[in-house]
Amino acid sequence: MDPVIERVPASRRRGAELESAILDAAWEQLLAAGYGALTFEAVAERAHTSKPVLYRRWSTREELFLAVLRHRGAADAIPLPDTGSLRGDVMALLSAASERRTGMAALLSARLSAYYQEGTLTPADLRREFIGDRQLSMVTILERARARGELRPGPISERVAGVPFDLFRNEAMMTLTAVPAEVIREIVDDVFLPLVAAPVTRASAADVTP
Repeated sequence: MDPVIERVPASRRRGAELESAILDAAWEQLLAAGYGALTFEAVAERAHTSKPVLYRRWSTREELFLAVLRHRGAADAIPLPDTGSLRGDVMALLSAASERRTGMAALLSARLSAYYQEGTLTPADLRREFIGDRQLSMVTILERARARGELRPGPISERVAGVPFDLFRNEAMMTLTAVPAEVIREIVDDVFLPLVAAPVTRASAADVTP
């Protein structure tokens, strides 16, 4: 057997490529075994690197965990829909979240009991870490709806703007499954739109030219 072939080294990862591989491995470890098993040794083994490589980037397990949330949040960002209507945008946003995040979020939540025993952040804090500094999608959706004249007069509070996703998250966490299309329709049509939509005039309801 040719000894030269046996000694060909694997390509070495550096910089952003290496860090991304480590964070992907840490995410897999988190989902597989939970926060309690998110050790530098386990992550280094999954990422095929060494513990000193991890310690040069993160000094504690919590720092590594928060880096994983930010990394995964950026990777899983949902494209902002633009359907031309407030109802269509909110329906599309919640449907995309159900398809891409619901099961993962439920699984991840179930894996974090050890974190809440020793960590410093609340679930709301962790959500902000996951979202990062990206503009909240609902802000843009409501701005567009305002420009189209779809919103009632006056400002829309942050609490009201957050109603669709608050109800969506509650449904997802209570059932640990994807949120059905009918439930999404109820959230949008029966709860959210009555709170924010402009009153329907007789002329617009008729939608008929005399």
